Amino acid sequence: MHPLKKLIFKLELISINMQKNRWLIFGVLCIIINGLLFFTVLPTKPQPIEKLKFPYKAEGLTDREAAAHLLSRFSYGATPGQVDEVVSMGLENWFDKQLKSDLQDDSLNQRLSKFQYLNFTNTEALKRFPRPLQLLKMAAADGVIPKDSIKYFNRAETKKRLKDYIVEKKILHQSDFVREFINQKIVRATYSNNQLQEVLTGFWFNHFNISLTKPQVVLLAPSYERDVIRPHTLGKFSDLLMATAKSPAMQIFLDNYTSTGDNDSLANPPNGVRFNRAIDKYQTEKDTAAIARIEKIKNAQKGRGLNENYAREVMELHTLGVDGGYTQSDVTQTARVLTGWGIYPLDESFAPNIKRMIDAIGESKLTERGFVRDGDFLFAMNKHDVKSKKVLGKVFPSNVGYSEGVDLLNMLAHHPSTAKFISKKLAAYFVADNPPQSLVDKMAKTFLEKDGDIKSVLITMVNAPEFWSKNAVRQKIKSPFEFVVSASRALGADVNAPYQLFNRMDKMGQKIYYYQAPTGFPDKAENWINTGSLLNRMNFGLDIASQQLRGVTVDLLKINNNHEPENASDALVTYASLLMPGRDMGPTIKRLMPLLTNPSLEQKVNSAALNNSDNSKKANPEKNTSMMIDDDLMIDDVIENQSPENKIKSDGMFKNMLAQVVGIIIGSPEFQRR
Repeated sequence: MHPLKKLIFKLELISINMQKNRWLIFGVLCIIINGLLFFTVLPTKPQPIEKLKFPYKAEGLTDREAAAHLLSRFSYGATPGQVDEVVSMGLENWFDKQLKSDLQDDSLNQRLSKFQYLNFTNTEALKRFPRPLQLLKMAAADGVIPKDSIKYFNRAETKKRLKDYIVEKKILHQSDFVREFINQKIVRATYSNNQLQEVLTGFWFNHFNISLTKPQVVLLAPSYERDVIRPHTLGKFSDLLMATAKSPAMQIFLDNYTSTGDNDSLANPPNGVRFNRAIDKYQTEKDTAAIARIEKIKNAQKGRGLNENYAREVMELHTLGVDGGYTQSDVTQTARVLTGWGIYPLDESFAPNIKRMIDAIGESKLTERGFVRDGDFLFAMNKHDVKSKKVLGKVFPSNVGYSEGVDLLNMLAHHPSTAKFISKKLAAYFVADNPPQSLVDKMAKTFLEKDGDIKSVLITMVNAPEFWSKNAVRQKIKSPFEFVVSASRALGADVNAPYQLFNRMDKMGQKIYYYQAPTGFPDKAENWINTGSLLNRMNFGLDIASQQLRGVTVDLLKINNNHEPENASDALVTYASLLMPGRDMGPTIKRLMPLLTNPSLEQKVNSAALNNSDNSKKANPEKNTSMMIDDDLMIDDVIENQSPENKIKSDGMFKNMLAQVVGIIIGSPEFQRR
């Protein structure tokens, strides 16, 4: 048979067999397809964004040195024995667990459970903690004080009645709310197992800073940190930016909720319901009074005007950076794009005009009028500038509304200048005050390639040799907050009165949550270090080691497995290595030896601090002092050289000397480094 005919014959047989068994084939195909679908919906193990591989050995670091460096940058300091634990589990494994931020925190949660107000929503906080004017109105409404007392609330009689009213109604004080907010931050930083998340919460809060110095922000700050900052610390930068932009705390802090644009369109009237009613009357009756009403409302709208505060800071501080390539025109145009972004009325004191308008329109009809609500955020179409704008060369057409603000923020979040600015700021915080440009470039490249994924940027940073360079190790200086918390962690302190630590941070120059400028606290050694601040740090070290801080206890012997050093010199060598593991302690020990036998060290420290009032007892983070940390400066100021040896004979003397030794170590310049 001809080969071609043979092939045709075989194909015919196959065709016949397929027709006979078509139902069988169909069934098999169904099973295969269902099987494929089943396996596609099975949960898959998440793949790492990028493999962690730390090149610290190539940079000349040992495992312990590298572990100490890792903990110094991605936690608030090592706890007793933690360096060895990280070495044992592997540095990459420790960091990977920190990136996941899902470690059990039972001990922390138990401590946090004692706080009453941590989970209050913004609305609950405003209701439970009335501000002074609200309190007066409540008391007047209840007949406790006459209404005209609102104008004369400083009168003694009014104060007396208000005090009784507060007690009777069990009204809570804002100071209690603020104290608990501050306490929880210190407790989290000290005890959380998810240290990287806490460090980044502090970093991003500082980057998107709001301040308790603005009274309207006070009750909104806890929700801002809890619901806006902490959940986004390791996600997409664009999501974090959007969350802060829509936060009532940020809207109020930078005044964007007051910003109003030109909105002459009858479809999008500038004053809501009243304007609509005037328009309806004008259209139906051609009423001259209605025409006058429209013009009056328009003029009032123009009087409120554009506010550029947030627009400027979102470009200069939050995204592009001061050298990001934008102009004043871009700032103005950005402010116009973001008109209408504001607050859903939280109570009668916030956005009262918006509340009255919503009550008149009805909540259900907001969407059809172009309004957008997302929790406590409200985009008010009647306040939005509906004309076209142009930002960084991008044209935003007229009559768009809320979505153009979203587009603008996403454009800023993904801009190359933002990638560079955010990468440099992260590198400056985690690596060095002036990070290598090569490292910043690598991080910025990852930022752009990974859609602004913060986790990926951090991995690029920690995988880079620049992070492990000996030029970076111990070159960062702790802020007062970092110093106080790291001391508490290093000593295994039981902190039952966190506010005591807050007071000491304040004395050193960092009153957390109260930095007034939108820049946030600075992050360079020169802003924190001067003679007075070093003396305050030494004083704190002596106080915490000698149990002088009420509500903060330490067990110094427990750190050394209850082994008593033979003398002061032995204690210095032993505890310096325990409190600052993974470091060459030779130079530090030599420098601290003369302090050991001074019987009046604490008094001399106090005296020196007072005598250094010209340098200020506080560090001044707003002033560049141009003074780097000097390891000999503080010691020369407070002590004369004396014999280092002093055999301890009594238990009481031993404990006093051990406390002094440990206090000296905590207050030493070397402990200030991270």
